[in-house]
Amino acid sequence: MHKNPDTPKGTLHTISVASRALTSNMLGDPTTRKVIVYVPFEHTGSDLPLLVDLVGYTAGGPAHTNWKNFGENVPERLDRLIASGVMDPAVVAFPDCYTRLGGNQYINSIAMGNWEDFLIKDMLPAIENRFLCGGDGKRAVFGKSSGGYGSLIHAMRHSDVWSAAACHSGDMAFEMTYLPEMPQVLRALSSHEGSIEAYINKIETGNSWDGTDIHILMLLAMAATYDPDPGSYLGIRLPVDPWTCELIPELWENWLQWDPLVQFTQSKDNLKTLKGLWIDCGNLDQFDLVYAARRMHRNLEHADIPHIYEEFPDDHFSVDYRMDKSLPYLVNALNDKYL
Repeated sequence: MHKNPDTPKGTLHTISVASRALTSNMLGDPTTRKVIVYVPFEHTGSDLPLLVDLVGYTAGGPAHTNWKNFGENVPERLDRLIASGVMDPAVVAFPDCYTRLGGNQYINSIAMGNWEDFLIKDMLPAIENRFLCGGDGKRAVFGKSSGGYGSLIHAMRHSDVWSAAACHSGDMAFEMTYLPEMPQVLRALSSHEGSIEAYINKIETGNSWDGTDIHILMLLAMAATYDPDPGSYLGIRLPVDPWTCELIPELWENWLQWDPLVQFTQSKDNLKTLKGLWIDCGNLDQFDLVYAARRMHRNLEHADIPHIYEEFPDDHFSVDYRMDKSLPYLVNALNDKYL
């Protein structure tokens, strides 16, 4: 329900994208994916910028279009921002990238699927050919948490595709974000004789889960993303010894190569070509991601890469209101208003 029922409402279109990129995923996940596309009021999409929403872990893009209590879903937010003149009209896509392991980091993995290729090679042409939006210089990607990670890593690796990006509370500094959680993972697996398969089977066949279960599943999903092993169950292997929790350096190195802070040096030239880059994080973030964000901000400053960096007095959750600032910024960047 709109806060103001008189706000002109955009249209939501649902398309299906049959993906070649996802056909080899080890999870058995479906390869045809739903994408909900928002087109602003009194527009067809033609010649408008295109934004792509990458959601956080445990969600799929369509979740951002669902009814929301005590607030707005993202299409309602877009309606308000556009109708008030705060944001120029834009098409916004909400792809369903949910996986059997509960989420996505939006990069290619033999276990999780080639999600990088799905977004770029399968989804973008399907949307742009139908709605005549986006195109070179007119695409941006945004998201929070895992979606923030995906947005930043795509900007770093594919600045020829994405011209702007917004990373809200994105995963970075893996040694701080993931590594301290490994003892907890091993404790959870110990109740299932150390078996990842048994643990996942418990979750998939059970009737309820607690926050700890979902957190463990997330870390298993990270393993299948950053260091997939074709010989392991669902491609999952951990970067630590299962008995002593000692780090296995060669496996951990496979994780680190996907850390945005590690990739930064080789991605500086790409980042300099962006029209806009937004990074923010709550200074009370429960996962300490604000310290990682500060490191990225420092790196960007030292490399003279233009960007917006903000901290705000909140934690990791329920921070969709930050889109009120980042989305108009992205559209202005795509429309060359910062030149």
